[in-house]
Amino acid sequence: MFLGRTNDLKTASLILVYTLSKALGISPLEIYKMPQTLVKDLLTTHFVAEELKAEEMEKIKRKGELSKF
Repeated sequence: MFLGRTNDLKTASLILVYTLSKALGISPLEIYKMPQTLVKDLLTTHFVAEELKAEEMEKIKRKGELSKF
């Protein structure tokens, strides 16, 4: 069971590195060079920005549906 948890943490770490490197347009190796606090702050900022973008897209979608009537 412990081995599975370790594998889950490794997978989660890889996903976070991939997500941040894609969002910033930089190499995953650059993410590994960053301090952990910076990575955490950048990920938080990225996820908040994505949430705001999704909310705005939903507003536009709803507005478009209302204008059809």
